[in-house]
Amino acid sequence: MIQPICATCGTQYPEATIPPVCCPICEDERQYVPATGQAWTTVENIEQSHHIVRTEISSTLHALTIEPKFAIGQRGFLIKTPFGNVLWDCLAMVDDTTIDWIKGNGELSAIAISHPHYYTAMGAWSDAFDNIPIYLHTDDAKWVQKPHSSIRHWSGETEILNLDLTLIRCGGHFKGGTVLHWKQDKGTLFTGDIMQVVADLQHVSFMRSYPNYIPLPATAVRRIGKSVEGFEFETIHGAFPGLTIARDGNKAVEKSVSRYLLAIDAPKK
Repeated sequence: MIQPICATCGTQYPEATIPPVCCPICEDERQYVPATGQAWTTVENIEQSHHIVRTEISSTLHALTIEPKFAIGQRGFLIKTPFGNVLWDCLAMVDDTTIDWIKGNGELSAIAISHPHYYTAMGAWSDAFDNIPIYLHTDDAKWVQKPHSSIRHWSGETEILNLDLTLIRCGGHFKGGTVLHWKQDKGTLFTGDIMQVVADLQHVSFMRSYPNYIPLPATAVRRIGKSVEGFEFETIHGAFPGLTIARDGNKAVEKSVSRYLLAIDAPKK
């Protein structure tokens, strides 16, 4: 038996004698199957060839990435709060060194994930910390490829994880696309690529598909902007290393929505 993982998106599948015929996550128009065809690896192979790197952003925030880069290459975040530590977004592997380090920093109380491209090895992460809950928006429930008893499919527009952390459904990239607001200091927004921090580190952008360059309609972008209007945030951390807006986060989202609507010749309201 093997534990198959899609080599393109990093999604982990149930244990089997052979890999699945296809990866539904990659066959969807928001992702892609490489021109060379569907490719698979296994949990064991990744653990032998890759490791997790931790980057300290502050004493209460660390970014986690897989090195060498694997699949989509997103980063996860360990967020430390007085009310419990949370893993935001997920990686395709978890190793003993990282487990021990997290346990030495106050354990882990929950996992929350922005959208299906980052579900990856969420079940393995939950198992490593005594089956802690995994918060996914119910609108994206059909994309779960490896069911797990710890998954909590929340519904509606917001979900409070603790007194410091709130999940916000933005939609857009996926119907249940979610960002995470952290109250600490002047506020921080973790966006995955529901809002993608762009190269100038002053704006975000919005797409149905990033690799296939499929834009979102004006209605979806307006909705994303409105969904975070009631939250204050200075900083925005995007999906990938280096993509962080350090100041004026609320203004960055507001002007990014306006810029996008102008570019597609749509009225602001």
